[in-house]
Amino acid sequence: MMDKNEFSCGSCGAVWQKSGTTNCWSDDPDKRPAKPAYCPTHDHDVMIRESFDLYKGDSEDARMARTAGRVEGMCYQPVPGSDVINARWTRIEDIIAFAKLMGYKRIGIATCIGLLDETHRLAAILKPQGFIPLSVCCKAGSHDKLELGIDESEKIRPGTFEPACNPIAQARLMNQSGTDVNIIVGLCIGHDMLFTKYSEAPVTTLVVKDRVTGHNPVSVLYGQNFYYKRLQSQKINVEE
Repeated sequence: MMDKNEFSCGSCGAVWQKSGTTNCWSDDPDKRPAKPAYCPTHDHDVMIRESFDLYKGDSEDARMARTAGRVEGMCYQPVPGSDVINARWTRIEDIIAFAKLMGYKRIGIATCIGLLDETHRLAAILKPQGFIPLSVCCKAGSHDKLELGIDESEKIRPGTFEPACNPIAQARLMNQSGTDVNIIVGLCIGHDMLFTKYSEAPVTTLVVKDRVTGHNPVSVLYGQNFYYKRLQSQKINVEE
């Protein structure tokens, strides 16, 4: 018997590939596939409904949910004379549209030091769109990584000075400057979590740090059956 908290919506990918529909997405609700055993709605339908009800009314969460739904619709455009719908907006355009509809003005950018040029280019787009971009680098303060209890041998380049990332400072600086929304640009795993935890403004991610794939981590999933198949059987060793 399956544990009621062990749901696995990802497994419906096979259902989608076979029929182009799932229980939660169907052009005709009366002909939708049956709920699989791992569907969270079996035991948690009340909680899911209560969560959905939070998007109603005039709360900030409700405004964000409605705006997100509007922007999702704007991201596509129909092809005249066809039932085809084309995607037309990039993630940056999505962010701009969402921020405008929400009435945001001050946009914080929590950037990795390795993506300062990309951050500068992003700011150059946001400014003419009517926003005030504010960026803070991850190495703000330039404090020695050794102060965190990290051994010299664990540095990227042992024997050299390496400043530690300071995502809490990034968040606090954004809080102090009164940003309406913050964008993560390439923060490391863990640092992005700390930034999000301490940010008072909503946080979205534009760039995910991935040093190998050119910051395109989803490419690993597309190459899973060939180049990255090893990840399905070879464990990552963190004890070196």
